[in-house]
Amino acid sequence: MTSSVAGGPRSIRDDDVVVTGIGVISSIGTGVAEFAAGLRAGRSGVSPITAFDTSGFEHANGCEVTDFDPGPWVRTLDPASLGRAAQFSVSAARMAVEDAGIDAAELAAKRMLVSIGTTDGESSDLDRVVAAELAGGPEAVDPVVAGRTSASRLSVAVARELGLVDVEAMTIATACAAGNYTIGYGYDAVRSGEVDMVLCGGADALCRKTFASFYRLGTIAPDVCRPFDADRQGILTGEGAGVLVLERWADARKRGARVYARILGYGLNCDATHQVAPDQDSVARCMTLALENAGVKPDEVDLISAHGTGTRANDLTEAGAIREVYGGKPPRTISIKSMLGHAMGAASALGAIACALAIHRGFIPPTINHRKTDPELGIDCVPNTALDVAPAIVQNNGLAFGGNNAVVILGRHEEENP
Repeated sequence: MTSSVAGGPRSIRDDDVVVTGIGVISSIGTGVAEFAAGLRAGRSGVSPITAFDTSGFEHANGCEVTDFDPGPWVRTLDPASLGRAAQFSVSAARMAVEDAGIDAAELAAKRMLVSIGTTDGESSDLDRVVAAELAGGPEAVDPVVAGRTSASRLSVAVARELGLVDVEAMTIATACAAGNYTIGYGYDAVRSGEVDMVLCGGADALCRKTFASFYRLGTIAPDVCRPFDADRQGILTGEGAGVLVLERWADARKRGARVYARILGYGLNCDATHQVAPDQDSVARCMTLALENAGVKPDEVDLISAHGTGTRANDLTEAGAIREVYGGKPPRTISIKSMLGHAMGAASALGAIACALAIHRGFIPPTINHRKTDPELGIDCVPNTALDVAPAIVQNNGLAFGGNNAVVILGRHEEENP
């Protein structure tokens, strides 16, 4: 038996934006059912990295998608023509479309937007291109690999795979907040009537460049990621993709679609204060912008899915910003990065999907690997074990280097789902 918490459903209008399809690839599960089960169970996606040579690093754990096969999902394009991140984005997009119950003819007739966020694009392929050129000159570079390196292919390939024409396909590279940026962009496009449906989310693959950069900053954890813990030691890099189908409630109702959640609003800002250090006041302002845009009061929010990287700088800053907005008793605040690592441009998209599933399936995912909460933080991080509590309104945070912040507010859909 699940119980509900404070926030209640809000009156719905025909032009409200709802989530009707989900596609997900992650280190804790592929597809809605596996991902939801992983979240509820507090599954860990940690394993030794095999995506690149980790010789010379003292420790090299990550959250790698170890059993991914694009074949069942990439049916129009040649999977070998796509880099790993594009394989993720295309596969997750097709999953989302099928999960939404839309056939090819119906999809082709809609005015569509495809928007995919990323941090690294196809940096793993770029790593290979650079290594080959350094070793043997330009003639040593594999032209197929070189042709896969453009980050724009993460969205363009989705449109091509699904046979979409006259469609806007854009890749948003606002790093770790990119997934939330695409959701906000898609929300506006649907709500304004500019398009009928949006495929939005984020994708990234493990690459040596990003791992080595975080390692040199001293922020890679030696074993697991422990957000909000007194003994936290940093992040683990991860990979995967999350894609959501957004459409108007009137259209979803007409075709009898299942609704996971509503997008109530969002907030974006960029403080540009520091390249890598987050700014607490700016993060708090972004949360306030999102709540105002959604028409939600702080005491109506039941759960915060935090950026929650497990570094001291992030956790202290984010928790401080949450207290600025919510006062001394903020909502439960979790980090799914404890399970699936930091999936970079996919991180906040996967976070939004976790929020939608928490609302739809009536549970709160845990923050795993937890021993003792840092007393400076002042939050309840739901340590180690999920709660059978049904949140009605959830905030999803995405905070990126360069001060790019994006916060999305999701809410329960009050109508009975078909």
